[in-house]
Amino acid sequence: MQAVAFQERALQPERSVADLFGFELREARRRLGLSLAALAGVVDYSKTHLGNIETADRAIPPDLPAKLDKALEACGLFGRLYRLSHLENFPQWSRRFMELEQLASYMRKYVAGSFPGLWQTAEYGRAAIRLGRPRADADEVERLWAARAVRQEVLTSDLPPYLWVVLDEAVVRRWIGGPGVMRRQIRHVLDLSDGLNSTVQVLPFSAGGHGAMGGSITLLDFLDAPRVAYLEGAVSGQLVESPEQVHRNALTYDLVQAAALPPQESQRWLLRAMEEIQE
Repeated sequence: MQAVAFQERALQPERSVADLFGFELREARRRLGLSLAALAGVVDYSKTHLGNIETADRAIPPDLPAKLDKALEACGLFGRLYRLSHLENFPQWSRRFMELEQLASYMRKYVAGSFPGLWQTAEYGRAAIRLGRPRADADEVERLWAARAVRQEVLTSDLPPYLWVVLDEAVVRRWIGGPGVMRRQIRHVLDLSDGLNSTVQVLPFSAGGHGAMGGSITLLDFLDAPRVAYLEGAVSGQLVESPEQVHRNALTYDLVQAAALPPQESQRWLLRAMEEIQE
């Protein structure tokens, strides 16, 4: 009996970035004359796993794009597509901000509810995601955390932005993930603020009211473009590009920053807060 030739499933690269990733994967391996099984052996993934990524039926593992770029001589294509694919995990209203965040030379943030995503440890970040998505399963939590982790790569790029963060005291006092997670998260922030590209300040409760109590403010500065602001609440955000409105929000941020503890005093405050947490 004559064997039936295997028919690969048609791909739809225009449907999503994950589909485009799979399409480019298939095209690249075909150009090199590689079967799925042969490529799977090179990148240390099963043929089935790799096939499901090719058809966009499975999430892309964080270590796979670099392996594919090397094995398929793709000059970083799969790494770029992987980073781009994570934008789809964020709401539409935040995607433009995420794009601009990667281009900024200087970021200033006031955060009211949790440590900023760029500074979160994996265990703190996953715990925060679970709070915001109480019905999410483990795979969804991991997918959302992976997207956040990709954003953090900007801090270790060749030209990282300078990040100055004002933490509301509530960020530190309201534990997320338990005492051990909080201790390690605070330690992580202290280590970052000891580096060359980060400063942290704490706005204590004793500072009283201020103009940013309704949410968080981020200001992004660029070497070749006007400053923008991003205002974020619990379930929505707004990118502000109007010069007048950006100026108004920058003034609010400046007043909050002026009311916060100085950087060195803030570091000492955070160290005491960390030591007071009993595991």
